[in-house]
This record gives sequence, structure tokens and C-alpha cells, in this order.
Amino acid sequence: MQCFLLLYILVFSLITIYILEPMQSLNTKETDVYLADNLAEDLEQLMLPYKDEKIFVLTDSNTKELCFPIIEKVKGISADRCIVIGAGDEYKNMETLMHVWDALVERGATRHSLLVNLGGGMPCDLGGFAAATFKRGIDFINIPTTLLAQVDASVGGKTGINFKGYKNEIGSFMQAKHVLVDISLLKSLDRDNLVSGFAEMIKHAYLKSQSFLERTLAYDIFNPNWEELTALVAASIKIKDDVVTADPLEESIRKSLNLGHTIGHAFESFALKRKKPLLHGYAVAYGMVAELYLAHIKLGFPISLVEQLIEYVKRVYGSLEYNISDFDYLYDTMTHDKKNQAGRMNFTLLRQPGDVAINTHCEKDEVVKALNYYLTSNI
Repeated sequence: MQCFLLLYILVFSLITIYILEPMQSLNTKETDVYLADNLAEDLEQLMLPYKDEKIFVLTDSNTKELCFPIIEKVKGISADRCIVIGAGDEYKNMETLMHVWDALVERGATRHSLLVNLGGGMPCDLGGFAAATFKRGIDFINIPTTLLAQVDASVGGKTGINFKGYKNEIGSFMQAKHVLVDISLLKSLDRDNLVSGFAEMIKHAYLKSQSFLERTLAYDIFNPNWEELTALVAASIKIKDDVVTADPLEESIRKSLNLGHTIGHAFESFALKRKKPLLHGYAVAYGMVAELYLAHIKLGFPISLVEQLIEYVKRVYGSLEYNISDFDYLYDTMTHDKKNQAGRMNFTLLRQPGDVAINTHCEKDEVVKALNYYLTSNI
């Protein structure tokens, strides 16, 4: 009897530990972010408050095949309530958004329903916006399946769609109820998508410190050590969360997260216009080269560090082809950037790694110099 009692206590303790701590919390402040231990079981725990409500899954055509089978048997999830959208940034538009709204209405979603966004940055952005606007806002959980989504799109509360050829032109701020990060999902990514996400981690490293930048650039993203990558992802998420916590609505320091994005978004729009879509992280990498050169001519950012990034980008991301005749289109696209005020073009620049200067005004001739520097830097 005593042995049976001890066994009972042990089993009950293990069950209690599992229920209370099924996953590792990153102790983020703005959004509850967890590192998954078992994706299906952990998701089921997070869905318990919605057990009497209809739960919907939003995913794209690629992730539907690769990742939905992992969670399709979770209690509360039904294939009939899985909303599938096209894969790729070209589907991040009003037509896709309306398709999601239609599906929620037709399949009986209520104000108390839950939307699970399963996919990369595009489904997380668009799904978050659909949730934020449906019945004036329903809860959503992000399960980011790409490195880019894990360290950027799924965390921070920015949701939205592209409009009239401009990146994220329409959107809102709404935090996910939870974000569930499973590093093992990254093992199915192709090389391009893995290195695309790593660009956002490099951006976070520039915002943090020189030492963290060196640690990040030293990581071999082509031959990933998954344990080390898990630690870097957790650190990158924490960097973003700290910034978002200090400025949730991007009124000041959150603008630092746009390093590389003003010119990077212009590069993305340019690529879409040519019908040769560019992965977001690649655009950010190219944008950081140009914007760090801007930082050099405006704020004295060390040219040696610009050259260090050029060599890294050349090796990892290759190059974007454009020419002088494209400068006007690229500049005009930048005039739509949300950081701009009173007709002044504002950039997030650096004096040194970790020393950020938001709202740095740059004239057109300075932007053109940066675009030209990229062209002549042998990337």
C-alpha cells in the first residue's frame, strides 16, 4: 500500500508539473511567448479557455500540407474550420482578407471565438488583422512556422496587409493572446527562408550591442546548430519585446525596429512591381547596407562596420539588381513610409551598434547617395 501511495504521489506530481509548465515561457511582457515542448499538447493547453467556442485555424497552402497535420488532432480543431489562403506576399491583400472574413462568418465564428494563425509572417500579419477587425476584435494565437515569423512578425502586435503596392499600408495594433514558438518547425525550411529570417535577428543585434552583433554574425546559418539557434531566437524575441513594451504604439523608440526597413520596403515593392517577389529578410539585409551608409554620412557610424555588413550580405544574401533609372521609383515608395512626418523623410539610424537615433531626417540627395553606394559596393 505504501509503495502504491508513493507511486500515486509521483505520478500526480508529474501530471501537475506538465499541466502547469507544458512549455517554457520567455517571460515577455507585451505578448505571452512560449518555446514549445510538444506543439500539439502545448497548443491544447493554451486553447482550454476556448473549449466551448468555435476555434479556427488560418494557414497558407504550403503550411497546410507541412504543418497542419501536427495540430489537426488537437481537441477543438477541425479541418472544416481551417481557412486556407495563398502562399506568398502577393496574397497579403484586401481580397485575401475578405476571404478570411467570409469564412469566419459562414462557419459561425462569434465574438468569443479564437483564431490560430499557423504559418510564416504573412499569415500572422494578415490573420492578426482579420482577428483585430472581426466583430471588433477576437483573440488569436500565433504559431510562427518560419524563422522570420518567430523573431518578428508573430511578436509585437503589428497586424496588416499591403495596399496599392505599398507594404503594410493598412493595419492595426493588436497583441496575440499567445505566441507558441517551435524551433523544430524550422528544420523543414529551405535555405532561402531560413536566412531570410536571420536578417531580422541581425537587425535586433545591431540594436542591442557590438558584442551581441559579433555573436550573431558568427553563427553559421547555413549549417544550423539548433540548440544555439534556440538561444539566439529567444534573445532576439526578448530584444523586440523590450522595445515594444517601452513603446507599444510606435510613438518613439519602437521606431528603432525599422532599421533597414525604409529602404528595404522600397526594395520589396520594387521587386513586386517587377513580378519577382523578394523575401522580406533579403530586402531588410539590402536595406540595412544602404541605411548604415546613411548612418555613416549623417551620424558617423563606422564605415568599417558598413563594409563588414557588405561582405556578410554578399556571402549570405547575394544582391538585388537595380539601376540609376530606378532611384525615383524607390524614393517615391519611401515617401509612403509611416515614420515620415510633415513631408520629412525619417530614418532609424545608428551612431554605433546599440546607440540608436530615431527620426533622423534625410534629404533626397542623401538617400540617393545611399542607393548609389549600394550599387557601387560590389554586392
